[in-house]
Amino acid sequence: MQTLVTRGEHTTDRPVHVQHPVTILLFDFQACTWGVAYEVRGEQIAASLEYLNMREAVLGGYDTKLVKFHPQEKDAEEPILALVYIATPQNPSYLGPASEEDIAAQIIVSSGCAGHNIEYLLRLADFMRYFCPQAEDKHLFSIEEALISILPCLYYTEEPLEETASVPQKSKG
Repeated sequence: MQTLVTRGEHTTDRPVHVQHPVTILLFDFQACTWGVAYEVRGEQIAASLEYLNMREAVLGGYDTKLVKFHPQEKDAEEPILALVYIATPQNPSYLGPASEEDIAAQIIVSSGCAGHNIEYLLRLADFMRYFCPQAEDKHLFSIEEALISILPCLYYTEEPLEETASVPQKSKG
């Protein structure tokens, strides 16, 4: 089964014509990616596809793929086909190989039509922590940790950032 995983990749052999490159999804045949699938029906289908195609494919440069999605519900017997938008190395916003710290730094200075990428990362990590606790996405949580360690250097806050971002404290010991 083809599975998509986020990994920071960077390339220097071609010019990047965007202000802030992004992390992309790469195929890994042994990995598992957790997420949410939304079912749309009837009149919602055309409007949803038109909106998503414009936002993700035309403006974002993402490729459209059909993947097998395995619902968590116990009564789901068969995987369903799900439409996903993925960035490939051909995407003009492709970041290329990068450390978690470099990815976090890129996230700090980036935003999109849906909001700032800091909020996106923190909400994604919270989603994974609360709705998919059995998933161990060390890459995601390492980026989150790196971002949280960088932010106090850039912004003053009265409260510890860990409390503001609702990130669990590391255990001492």
